[in-house]
Amino acid sequence: MKITVIGSGYVGLVTGTCLAEVGNHVCCLDLDAKKIATLKQGGIPIFEPGLDDLVRRNVEAGRLTFTTDVAESVAFGEVQFIAVGTPPDEDGSADLQYVISAARNIGRHMTDYKVVVDKSTVPVGTADKVKAALADELAARGQTIPFSVVSNPEFLKEGAAIEDFMKPDRIVVGAEDERAIETMRRLYSPFQRNHERLFFMDVRSAELTKYAANAMLATRISFMNELANLAETLGADIELVRKGIGSDPRIGYHFLYPGTGYGGSCFPKDVKALISTGKENGHTLRVLEAVEDANEIQKHRLVEKVTRRFGEDLSGCRFAIWGLAFKPNTDDMREAASRVIMHELTSRGAEVVAFDPVAMEEAARVVGDNPRVRFAHDMMDALPGADALLIVTEWKMFRSPDFDLMKQALKTPTIFDGRNMYDPVWVRQQGFDYQAIGR
Repeated sequence: MKITVIGSGYVGLVTGTCLAEVGNHVCCLDLDAKKIATLKQGGIPIFEPGLDDLVRRNVEAGRLTFTTDVAESVAFGEVQFIAVGTPPDEDGSADLQYVISAARNIGRHMTDYKVVVDKSTVPVGTADKVKAALADELAARGQTIPFSVVSNPEFLKEGAAIEDFMKPDRIVVGAEDERAIETMRRLYSPFQRNHERLFFMDVRSAELTKYAANAMLATRISFMNELANLAETLGADIELVRKGIGSDPRIGYHFLYPGTGYGGSCFPKDVKALISTGKENGHTLRVLEAVEDANEIQKHRLVEKVTRRFGEDLSGCRFAIWGLAFKPNTDDMREAASRVIMHELTSRGAEVVAFDPVAMEEAARVVGDNPRVRFAHDMMDALPGADALLIVTEWKMFRSPDFDLMKQALKTPTIFDGRNMYDPVWVRQQGFDYQAIGR
């Protein structure tokens, strides 16, 4: 099949590359000329394990191309994926200007039937707006070309996006005409040879499914963080509680790990957008409002532990931070807990020496010219002279460090573990003041 993907960011590039990998011919459009130039030269503007090899292979095979030419991209594919950004507006609602602009561009240039697929995470009712934008542009041209609008939300985890796309748990498609349904069935047939993964439903249900899934996962995280904070007060161990409740098959173990709060490009934005959708339609989503509040409070949890140990005024203190990205296997700093932690520490007068295996360049851009923050070449280089170590992201390389060297390097042998990486009893036996989440 010939497919156009509008937007070559995280979702668009992964989607286009994976569709090319199974034999389709894909044209990826982006209006950012610098990004397209980078892709044409073999560079990858995002960090995602394995994506660079996949892009290179499909470009060399002639199945994957990149362009900034809107007319060329519209003419190319029968299926037109819209995978542009939907950043939160000031009121928390999703900003649809890029989605609608993409739809209008399709309407201006299309000359034959198109299946227009909303791949971006969009609120319920967006497909109607896309359909109206297409119809307006066709009417302005005096054309009556047929088209279909489909909702096909993505369920990609950063750091595991390729596997999620190539071996999906489910493929949700909101479509309401047989021609579009048949096209989408043909498009996704290579991804479900083992068993049926396609869930066809009406468009509005598909749009809501994406938000509902992320909101549920965010709820589990905030719930466990609140339980962890209570466990500390009660003298219980949240890790044992997690195992106890996770063994119930009705609950399961996924997303039951307490920590420093969720971040990234999806959960914070999608929870806000769903709350906003509720308000627009006369519904107060009280559970999700509490989820959001709990998450914001949790991002300060490690700093609270630091100030209890070292005082509110941290002038003259230095802290090492391991992990900056909002989670492992990505360089994504959006809504990352490390941003709050670094700001809180430095605003109290402390210095921070931080390390992350892939996110330091992005972190440096986010931090800007804060003179109290610098970055280490490796994890151990962050430690010398530090009053304590804060672990913020659970990278695998942090799991089995040399505790003897750590003890020698740190000014005081103190670890604030925001990801519960270690056995508290064993680490304390090594002479550390070890403070974790809910343990």
